[in-house]
Amino acid sequence: MPSSSRSRAPIPHLRHGLAGLGLALLLGGCQALPPQLQPAETGDPLDSAPPIERGLDADGLATLLTAELAGQRGDYRRAASGYRDMAERYHSPALAERATLAARFSSDPLLLEEVVQHWQRLAPQAEAPSRLLASLAMQRGDWTAALEQRLQLVERGGHGDLTNFVERALEANTDLLPLRERLAEHLTRPADGAPRHDAELAMAMLEAATGQTRRAEARLDALAREHAELPALWLTRAQLALDSGQALRARDAARRGLEVAPQDPRFILLLAQAELALGNVAAAEAHTDALLERHEGGHDMRMALANLYLENNQPEPARRLLLPLVSDERTPAMVYFLLGAIAEQESEVDNALLYYRQVAPGSEFLMARLRAARMLIEDDRLLDARAFLRIERLRHGERASELVSLEVELLDELGQEAEAAALLDRELARAPNDERLLYQRAMRAWRSGDVEAMERDLARIIEHDPDNAMALNALGYTLADLNIEGRLEEAREMIERAHELDPGNAAIMDSLGWVYFRLGEPERALPWLERAYAAMPDQEIAAHLVEVLWVLDRHDEAHARLEQALERYDDRPQLDELLERIPELAP
Repeated sequence: MPSSSRSRAPIPHLRHGLAGLGLALLLGGCQALPPQLQPAETGDPLDSAPPIERGLDADGLATLLTAELAGQRGDYRRAASGYRDMAERYHSPALAERATLAARFSSDPLLLEEVVQHWQRLAPQAEAPSRLLASLAMQRGDWTAALEQRLQLVERGGHGDLTNFVERALEANTDLLPLRERLAEHLTRPADGAPRHDAELAMAMLEAATGQTRRAEARLDALAREHAELPALWLTRAQLALDSGQALRARDAARRGLEVAPQDPRFILLLAQAELALGNVAAAEAHTDALLERHEGGHDMRMALANLYLENNQPEPARRLLLPLVSDERTPAMVYFLLGAIAEQESEVDNALLYYRQVAPGSEFLMARLRAARMLIEDDRLLDARAFLRIERLRHGERASELVSLEVELLDELGQEAEAAALLDRELARAPNDERLLYQRAMRAWRSGDVEAMERDLARIIEHDPDNAMALNALGYTLADLNIEGRLEEAREMIERAHELDPGNAAIMDSLGWVYFRLGEPERALPWLERAYAAMPDQEIAAHLVEVLWVLDRHDEAHARLEQALERYDDRPQLDELLERIPELAP
């Protein structure tokens, strides 16, 4: 599948709750990987791996030496593969752990998952593989698989940290019903004397989030009778009360939590949220002032608290929190961004423009220019918006290409496709090898059905940069998808080259599966499509996977995949088109 030249990040919305405020990391977070698998800051990352101690035959020794040398050269993919092969041959958990550590640095999530699964098979009682597999599943959006790994830990007597898991699932806006059903099944089993308050609390959170408020409250009441010492209990009760609009109950729960854990600043934050919900802005400011006293000099804390006030439509307290940071010569770009958002909210267009222009190059740079341009457009000042972006291109020459791309997208949104095309042509006349703009023009041509123009621009990128995986994949996939006679081998070569350059890219794996299918090799296509869908569950990949399963006469699997995808995606043109072509697939 082709990929967009720049995935447009949404304008950040100010959400309710601890996670939405970005305070979870400030006030206490968790690591995604076990400590022994954390990346080393300096030196050889394999230094901390377990030593190789057993005698080997010649082939085994050669393979391990190759893996060792590959790791020293930084070829962690090859090192991981070598250690994995030897771990399988000698049934060695230590070698599997070493393979995992190497794969952690290979930038290939599929290879990492494969070696960790092997490690888990060799050492089924070890906690580290389960924790890492849970983390990888969460990263790819498979929260059910992640929960399964954590529950296996619990059932072996370990700590699954289920409350934290549910907090992260809530923040990710994932489908909570399968998680609730699986956790409910776990809670029906005998406890065998092991403590279950973590699972009960996690279940209460899932029940509350899925509309089972009474069950959640009853479960929390029972926990309060037996485990009133748990800070997480009062955090959950306060948050549940806030989410259900019961600010007084939220305040009471936060106060009780502060008694249990007087050093936990999250309860002060919850008190501030409750007071804001009750309209007591002065009381809320008193709590946030107390929070700042405990975290002196925290730029991030001030920004997060400013978000809290903006979320509750209180721009002035937010501005008061942020303005002291402007005098600092190291003012974070986000401060100017938030001050611009406040001025925009207060209809102070020119002030907002000044603040947005001060956002330095970095992660907020393009978003600030996008907000500023859209603000001017909404104020019926399209010419001023375009002039602003033109000036910004002159001020920030190193980001000029991105700013042109941004202006093209805005013009397309306004239906001014001719103006957008003229701008792209003008800029490419000045910089004929600008890969970003060539790719954007190619994608616009593809959307309009002009395949020749698309191929012309992508070919220019590849001529100038033969190792541009994105262009190779886009052109190869288009030739394969259109099933152009006589060009499928050419498409295969391009996609295979793109995969060599970027082996962990799910879009390229999808393209690889699709070109094999077009070449009449559905058996060869299937594993690539399955890997692509596991790494990036996209509706287009789902359509390809369903079609290949159907052609292979695996109709039950095709139906199951299709039904799952239809439930998952609201916007699903490829799935709809597939159903038109193969009506027998319809549920």
